[in-house]
Amino acid sequence: MKPSLQRRVVAEFIGSLFLLSAVVGSGIMGERLAGGNVAIALLANTIATGAALVALILAFGPISGAHLNPAVTLADAWLGGIAWRETPVYIAAQTAGAFTGVATAHLMFRLPFYSVSTHARSGPAQIFSEFIATFGLMAVIWGCARARPAAVPFAVGAYITAAYWFTASTSFANPAVTLARSLTNTFSGIRPADTPGFIAAQLTGAFAATLLFRWLMPSIASDSSAVLVKHDLAV
Repeated sequence: MKPSLQRRVVAEFIGSLFLLSAVVGSGIMGERLAGGNVAIALLANTIATGAALVALILAFGPISGAHLNPAVTLADAWLGGIAWRETPVYIAAQTAGAFTGVATAHLMFRLPFYSVSTHARSGPAQIFSEFIATFGLMAVIWGCARARPAAVPFAVGAYITAAYWFTASTSFANPAVTLARSLTNTFSGIRPADTPGFIAAQLTGAFAATLLFRWLMPSIASDSSAVLVKHDLAV
């Protein structure tokens, strides 16, 4: 029996809040301590984000599945893992949690709650990078979730850690994260004008990967109790 929708939504909100706190906070800390060395700042941002993802999926996965990502939720709904009527509530909680996470990180570093980003991330290479980043993320999720569910938190964290470095966009791979990062004019920010292209590429990548894995692993369409972590605890 799954936890109540209320409990699952709160888990998605808190998980997304801590994810963005980690992404933005580590970006601020890395930039402040790196002495102008962008590679060191990015490395700090990468390690913190990947580690946080592992911890958050382990913590919140048994409650909500730990989607923490509207693209993941939509893919899960498509294959029947979450009811379509619950999908908007999940996405709203993820998005609200992401924006709250940005404000939380800013507060910890004595910055204004929100500041519109001026960090340009535009052009075909950046958009294609987001398609690849999200396609790869969903491939890792679908490839591990059924056969090796215990490995999913570590696989997702490892993939995002790697994708920070092999994609030109540093692998946002998450529409809620993308929107929230438009309101931080710090190391991890993105201009609001650049968010629509990122989000379109992310949703397209998630759809393409899910379509592929429906063919590669037909069983996922009939065994979709959770896209990340099975969440049927009686809590």
